[in-house]
Amino acid sequence: METITLRDYQQECVNIINNLDGGSYLIAVATGLGKTVIFSHIKRRGRMLILSHREELVWQPKKYFDCTYGVEQSDNHSDGEEVVSASVQSLVRRLDSFSPDDFDIIITDEAHHAVADTYRRIYDYFKPRLHIGFTATPNRADNVKLGEIYSKIIYERNLKWGIDHKYLTDIKCFTVDIGFDLSEVHKQCDDLNLSELSHAVDNPLQNQKVAAAYREMAVGQTLIFATSVQHAYHIAELIDGAVVVTAETQNRAEIIERFTNREIPCLVNCMVFTEGTDMPLIETVIIARPTRNASLYTQMVGRGLRTHEGKEALTLIDCVGITGKLDICQAPDLFGIGEIPKDIPPEELQGKLLTEIEEMVTEELNKPAPPPDWKINVQRVKLFAENGNYDTHNVNYIILSNGDMTCSIGEGRIFRVTAEDITGNSYAYLKHDDIIVRTIPTAPMQEILDEVHHILVCDYQKAIYLWDIPHVMRWANVPASDKQKDFIRKLARKMKRRDIEVNNLSKYEASVLIGQMTG
Repeated sequence: METITLRDYQQECVNIINNLDGGSYLIAVATGLGKTVIFSHIKRRGRMLILSHREELVWQPKKYFDCTYGVEQSDNHSDGEEVVSASVQSLVRRLDSFSPDDFDIIITDEAHHAVADTYRRIYDYFKPRLHIGFTATPNRADNVKLGEIYSKIIYERNLKWGIDHKYLTDIKCFTVDIGFDLSEVHKQCDDLNLSELSHAVDNPLQNQKVAAAYREMAVGQTLIFATSVQHAYHIAELIDGAVVVTAETQNRAEIIERFTNREIPCLVNCMVFTEGTDMPLIETVIIARPTRNASLYTQMVGRGLRTHEGKEALTLIDCVGITGKLDICQAPDLFGIGEIPKDIPPEELQGKLLTEIEEMVTEELNKPAPPPDWKINVQRVKLFAENGNYDTHNVNYIILSNGDMTCSIGEGRIFRVTAEDITGNSYAYLKHDDIIVRTIPTAPMQEILDEVHHILVCDYQKAIYLWDIPHVMRWANVPASDKQKDFIRKLARKMKRRDIEVNNLSKYEASVLIGQMTG
């Protein structure tokens, strides 16, 4: 076992878990922050089962434990060890070899996979005291909520936190137009049709451009993500010293060691190094495998986030082209920023650190938009309710760019409901002139919506013309009150906004603008 001194945040997470009596919970920590170190230090009252879905992940935790360690995978079988690390694909066929109460704790590594049928069959069979899921990507592109498995997220440290606290390296971002034409590629499940994608991106001219991007922009040890095995070989042929790694590569450990020793300058892989591979020396990541799956994109970039002596930042090179109607992930998605505002020229973003981009984009997105027609905003809330099967109780919410919702109830008072997390939970609070005066603790989104409505009905009936949509519809075109105008002017001065004109606002538009400016 390696002797490890836990970082402060790792110890904090371990303490939270150790104080749990039972239940099923999710831990969301960014790639590189050491989730394996965390779960290896959890206090055990009995045996522990670790569930993984890749070969590297099954064996990786062994070095962190000081007890007997068994493996359930392929030809390997456990024999009563204190800790058992299992491949989900193998264990699901061997459940009869275990008793349902064999394990005190189940750990699910890469828990964003936990809703799959194979995982569910294992969860249904075992009856542990505690089930903890760990993930670096607390979202799923297919919108399946992990609340079906885990009751809530009990600890979270995201990418920005890791970079800000120097536990992860910052990311220097570049976008290279390779000429990919994805306009004829269709969506499939939570990503892109792989066959169509491979055909679209794997051709001699585009592969030459990927190789040129490597030669001109890559810094040090480089990892390239290709779309297919054939694509990987075609790219590697154009780069001196490059080595291809696929699922069929037998000597992966040896190749990683040679890469770490700088004997191999560049690895080109196809869906191998997306999870669980520890190579801190990676200095450049090239994404030549377009994806609309934010989890996959985060995992690919995450391979280069670990710090290493002499490594100031990860160089991230996104290979792009024509995307058609497809939403292809790029660097800002790592911070949940989404689309870059059109008034930030691409050349201003090229070569910037991701923390700088995040600040620039967040500033732009936080600028209040022109107040929408009330019908448009009502439609947005209706769409939110339909997509999540929620009852918003006709509360006049304004949906912000990050998914949060606000509701103005006058005199500087704003209710804010946060966007639901991967478990389907949210929380809410009431602000009065920037001071939080009331909170609704984390709970399933519908419970939060119910509680906000209950508070509005019981305590703020006089403001019903602001928060109830049927009432809003009656005065959508009534001029804004002097109080509303004065409050907006006050906010505009505070935010140094000179572009806000209040004289022609309706009461509804004023309430929307107040919600945007104070959200």
